[in-house]
Amino acid sequence: MGNNIYFVSGIDTDAGKSYCTAFLARQLADSGKRVITQKFIQTGNTGHSEDIDLHRKIMGTGMTEEDREGLTMPEIFSYPCSPHLASRIDNRPIDFDKIERATRELARRYDIVLVEGAGGLMVPLTEDYLTIDYVAEKQYPLVFVTSGKLGSINHTLLSFEAIRHRGIQLDTVMYNLYPTVEDKTIQEDTMQYIRRYLEKHFPDTRFVVVPEIPLISL
Repeated sequence: MGNNIYFVSGIDTDAGKSYCTAFLARQLADSGKRVITQKFIQTGNTGHSEDIDLHRKIMGTGMTEEDREGLTMPEIFSYPCSPHLASRIDNRPIDFDKIERATRELARRYDIVLVEGAGGLMVPLTEDYLTIDYVAEKQYPLVFVTSGKLGSINHTLLSFEAIRHRGIQLDTVMYNLYPTVEDKTIQEDTMQYIRRYLEKHFPDTRFVVVPEIPLISL
């Protein structure tokens, strides 16, 4: 990993981004890296980020000083929806400067920062500004989460096209096996298809399989 700020997004809101973000953070910490996660925009909460709670539980760290300072959850909106609508409902704009300052401060304190997005890669942050636009503007390497549920090949390949179109560095693809799906045939074939696609079109991208064993119970 080069740039020490990585953005984590995925095919949709149910891809398991929070679980995979924490899984990756835990892996990096086990390898000796000082790593922190950030939920840059949290919706559906008030005053605190439930996704950060999940991160800390899986990472096994407990709440950090940065969590208490609000650096890891700089923007929180009450309604559980995409940021552009949550912002409108709460009647306040997203403070992108505040997010930027918080992310940079985390990057100063830690070796690696994993910034988890809200929803899928194309989710609107404002009426005219998408999550993928934010990633491209910041030039963050992307960690992309997908899974083996039916339809994920389509969503994944469409996302890859958008990533290529905007010149985003696809650093890692995380193939999430948790929670367990009933159709293992689709899950296995999808995994192999995406792996082959990456080898052909994104040969420098890492492919990480996230096990179905729930780390949440550890």
